[in-house]
Amino acid sequence: MAKYSLSNKTVLITGAAGGIGAASARALHALGANLVLAGRNASSVADLARELGEERVLSLSVDVTDWAALQNAVACTVDRFGVLGVVFANAGVGPDVPATIATIDPELFERIIEVDLLGVWRTVRASLPQIVANRGHVLVTASTYAYINGAANAPYAASKAAVEQFTRALRVELAMHGATAGVLYPGWVETAMSRPAFGGHDLTTRMRAAAFPRPLAAAISPDAVARRVVQGIERRATSITAPRRWQPVGILRGVVNPLTDRVLTRHTRLQPLLRALEDAARDGAARDQAWPAPEPVPPQSASS
Repeated sequence: MAKYSLSNKTVLITGAAGGIGAASARALHALGANLVLAGRNASSVADLARELGEERVLSLSVDVTDWAALQNAVACTVDRFGVLGVVFANAGVGPDVPATIATIDPELFERIIEVDLLGVWRTVRASLPQIVANRGHVLVTASTYAYINGAANAPYAASKAAVEQFTRALRVELAMHGATAGVLYPGWVETAMSRPAFGGHDLTTRMRAAAFPRPLAAAISPDAVARRVVQGIERRATSITAPRRWQPVGILRGVVNPLTDRVLTRHTRLQPLLRALEDAARDGAARDQAWPAPEPVPPQSASS
């Protein structure tokens, strides 16, 4: 397939305020793309738009759990740039501190699914008329957690596995229209989401070191991922893995996954850490029940 030139193409990026989204925006802009930066934090995406120069950039405050906001984002994109050629469904959230399925807050579990899976669905669906009309490209951010064991991170891993399958189906359905779709599989990346696993939370950091072989336990920069994103879109790649050292694991997942599951269920370092994580969560819940929340401050006293 001929190289898909990004010059003058319009790219809508969700989760554009930081991390992979912001790094990819900079890389795409450098190649001449028009950008629509969508994020929940209006000031952050506006700051990035000013950094890049607003002539070829539109910033929008968008929550991917809001259908109307996404439909409006596509309408604003077409109004500003005429067409939409690429959508990068990148918005995602994870728990501040990993938790087991037995102890995670149910609202948090469902919030992660809502953003990381249903947010992708909404973003893609809202963009599809333009993608089909312009024979464009869809890129969805999954994770290596789409195929590795998601212990202590189940809602995130489940969402990423689901968006992988979603995009596989989409790819086949878009073929008859001359449009394409791909999946981005980042490993550990130096972002706020991964900070607990790199010193921000002791148990989480120790679990990462115990569960992952050293080459796979290291993090790469968002800029390194962005370079792979650009290369992947230009090739209309079905799969982008960053860093590449994860590729054999993804390719051999049918063999690797049963073996790693067996190892992790008997892992002499990981299992005690998971137990400690559960115990800490239950201890915290018990303290919350034992110490009722303070009475709210009356409105007339709050300003005094």
